[in-house]
Amino acid sequence: MKRILVLAALLATSAPALDRPGVVFKIFQFPANMIPRIDGNADDWKIVPDDYAIGMDQLVDDTHPDRKPDPKDLDVKVKVGWVKGLNRLYFLYQAYDNYWDFAQPGLHNDIFELVVDGDLSGGPLIPRFQPTKELSERDAHFSMHGVHAQNYHIMTPAVGKDWALAWGCNSYVKEMPYANAAYNYNFKPGESGNLTLEFWITPFDYAGCEGPQRAVETVLTENKLIGLAWAILDYDDAKSESHAFWNLSRKHTMYGKADELVAFRLMPLEPQFRKFEANWSFQVVDMARRLVAFEDRSTGKVTSWKWDFGDGTSSTEQHPLHTYREGKDYIVTLEVEGPEGKSRREKIWDVSLR
Repeated sequence: MKRILVLAALLATSAPALDRPGVVFKIFQFPANMIPRIDGNADDWKIVPDDYAIGMDQLVDDTHPDRKPDPKDLDVKVKVGWVKGLNRLYFLYQAYDNYWDFAQPGLHNDIFELVVDGDLSGGPLIPRFQPTKELSERDAHFSMHGVHAQNYHIMTPAVGKDWALAWGCNSYVKEMPYANAAYNYNFKPGESGNLTLEFWITPFDYAGCEGPQRAVETVLTENKLIGLAWAILDYDDAKSESHAFWNLSRKHTMYGKADELVAFRLMPLEPQFRKFEANWSFQVVDMARRLVAFEDRSTGKVTSWKWDFGDGTSSTEQHPLHTYREGKDYIVTLEVEGPEGKSRREKIWDVSLR
């Protein structure tokens, strides 16, 4: 009975919830031929409309609730992007600071702290907020710290240290092939100036301490909601441990509670990047019967479909099921029509039923 109660408590705390109800920020979809290069140059982001940018007007310094943003002290703008088919979140971080603090070792560094919960599983992501005391601190660390939602302390800039602390037991999430980063700046510690940081990360539904071999990436799809938030830790004195904490969430403890993140939506392509184009996928439902399910994935407004299954038969359904008589390789073609014209997509021997 005791184990059942503990499990119930864990499930109750894992129900998805988000801070700032009614607020949904947008994640820009980059066309597949315009993926930003991670080189610290913001030119690739010029195609992103201004209404995707999140600035200081959306942040609060919850260490000083009455404090208002002052662009002469700190001015930050963040854009977030994604690419259909890749489980990556791209970030452009552009900031002016009147005092950049990054000369000391350790965490005394201006920091962009980012937390992501790709599947909205919610719940705690650090042992401090574990829902039950049944777990020892060690067990909590290795079972939950950064496993279902990830926290990145990103150094702005990073000098003589890793670009980020992946807070938990799974440091591989900040390394290739799961992340990459580049900076551009020309100031020294204690000086003012502008910094550009480009990076991408891979959100995980599960990123265990045992390594990436069992990790499960969050599958990113159009219109999906994810939990995301960030805070800017701004030091203005190299000798002081105090710093501002400019927070996109309205809860200071969002750094360890995925329920306190903010909603972000993975947007479709902006209209100027959408093409009228035939495309399709398939799945072999039953190999013994050679039953194949075809799915139309064309883009643009389609009014008619014509499938050539490569065996002398055809269909005008949008998503047909087809049974082949022979076990061999087939050339399958989909032709679509719409107000914008016609388009054709042929795939050679993808459908293999040998």
